This record gives sequence, C-alpha cells and structure tokens, in this order.
Amino acid sequence: MAIMTTTSPAPRPDVLAAFEKAKGFMPLGEGLALYAAAVEAAALGLPLLEVGTYCGRSTLLLADAARAAGVTALTVDHHRGSEEQQPGWDFHDPETIDPVVGRMDTLPTFRRTLHAAGLEEHVVALVGRSPQVAEVWGGKLGLVFIDGGHTDEHATADYEGWAPHVADGGLLLIHDVFPVKHDEWTGQAPYRVYLRALESGAFTEVSEHDSLRVLKRTGAGI
Repeated sequence: MAIMTTTSPAPRPDVLAAFEKAKGFMPLGEGLALYAAAVEAAALGLPLLEVGTYCGRSTLLLADAARAAGVTALTVDHHRGSEEQQPGWDFHDPETIDPVVGRMDTLPTFRRTLHAAGLEEHVVALVGRSPQVAEVWGGKLGLVFIDGGHTDEHATADYEGWAPHVADGGLLLIHDVFPVKHDEWTGQAPYRVYLRALESGAFTEVSEHDSLRVLKRTGAGI
C-alpha cells in the first residue's frame, strides 16, 4: 500500500531541489509521500505540525503544502539532537556543534534552510521539548507528523502529546516504522506507537511508503 500515484501532487521544483540539498535523513520517496499527505490535510484549513525538525529537510515540504493552502506549518524541536545524533554515534554531524557551548544546535542550519527556499513566512518554529510544547498547545491540527526521538520514552510522549490534537479527518504520520529490528536505531519505538494508534480505534491506516505510515482520525481518543 503506497500513497504515491501518478496523480499525486508534487512540490514546486525549487522546493524539491532544496529538500534534496538540505541536511537530513528522509529519502525522496518518503518525502513525496509526506508532501502528498500534507496537501490532503491542508485542505482542512488547519495547521500542519511536525515533531522533529532537525535541519528542516522535511519541513520544507510541509511549508510548501501549507503555503499553497494558506495555512501554517509548525515544527517542534529542542535542536540539541536526538540520541543517535550525539558525538560518537553513527548519525552525528560535526557541523551541527555550536563551538561556543560545545553542544549540538541545529536551529541556525534550519533557519538557513528555510531562508534559502523562501519559506520562512510559512513556518512557525516551536523551540522546546515536544511534551512541554504539546502541553500548552490548545488548537486542532490538520496533520501531525511524528519524527522525533526513537526511544520508547520519546516516541510515546510525542504520540500522547500530539495525537489528541489531530482533528476529525486529519492525518497522523509516523516515520521510521520498521516491524523488524535491524540495528540499535531501527524504528521499533515508532513501530510500537503505530500499532498503538491502530489498536486505539481512533485512527485508520490510509497508506504506507517504506518506513512512513499515514493514518486518518476516524474515531475519538488516542
């Protein structure tokens, strides 16, 4: 089951080029599936929210869909990097280290990414830890894209914090869903969150594309 079809919407060529150039880990195929889901969800006239900004690669696609629909893309991140991005781990990028404080800070790179693509005015960056931001967020969302930390603690907190805000008919997207564990950072926690969403009766699976799952709110609760 895949979201991509011959008639699926595509981002503007300049945005697609910016996506492929930006730092990040989302493959092109999953990015196009994310964009198609964002276009569908944006038709609800509500904001589109991403958990896990990193350097803004996937944010560009949400922003382009939001711009076309006249809504806003929101992206949540503390910008200090998740576990697998810290020094000494496979996904660490030394260029993300702030030389003054000696810690990761992806916020400047994210802002440059948005600026270069001309999408700054269509995005609100919520800088903080996902559960804290979710606790004070009061509105409904057309789309929630969970792509934050890959531990059970973080993936569960992202789901419990943001899934309640998905509007009726809105979409919940979960990234890095791998039913089979291949290595330490394979998406077992996102997979368990995905199963929980299905078992809740609140969400129905719409499509999948590689490790990206797209679900629609069809019932109450989480």
